Amino acid sequence: MYLPKAFRENRIEVMHGLMRSHPLAMLITGGEGGLNASPVPFLICPTEGEYGTLRAHVARANPHWPELQRVSECLVVFQGEQGYITPSWYATKQVTHKVVPTWNYATVHAWGKPHIVEDAVWLRRLLEDLTQAQESKRVQPWNMGEAPADFIDGQMKAIIGMEIPIGRIEGKWKMSQNRPAADQVGVVEGLRSANDAHRNAIMAETVAECSVTSGKGVPFTGSA
Repeated sequence: MYLPKAFRENRIEVMHGLMRSHPLAMLITGGEGGLNASPVPFLICPTEGEYGTLRAHVARANPHWPELQRVSECLVVFQGEQGYITPSWYATKQVTHKVVPTWNYATVHAWGKPHIVEDAVWLRRLLEDLTQAQESKRVQPWNMGEAPADFIDGQMKAIIGMEIPIGRIEGKWKMSQNRPAADQVGVVEGLRSANDAHRNAIMAETVAECSVTSGKGVPFTGSA
């Protein structure tokens, strides 16, 4: 992807964090029939491999998975916080009016060779881990043991597992780093405003963390 220096995120732990907080990713392959894409919730195993390993499952009825056995590489795209940025938030607007809207976002692209896994023990552990990752946030978490064993066994027969050791990974955090410090402050204040239709408190904190004044960002004149 287009990756200007100002927006590049190289910290593996930050990219893994986005994968955990936004696990639904787009699995993309290119084969003889053209491009194929499937939305799939993934589990990131950060200590396995150089950049971590992705695990997931899809329905056996999904025609995408046989293609995974034939390709040498696939792309998995994770989309984090994103939102519209109005130029009305920029201090520059009051001075020159030479401002335009843009879109802020964070994304991680991971490449690797997919491997199909049909082992029932492996698949059950994956389902437990995927469930735990989400149910642990609830006051009364559900677990697989609450469902009848024969029902779970029947459900497992309808899915197939996959494992993707990450061979290459890129992170892009486009969070107004290319704007002057005063404009960044305006963006943060705008995103925090309860009276604005484009309010996004989480992105406001991310913009603040990525700002030029924090020392992480660098000046850049460009767009997405």
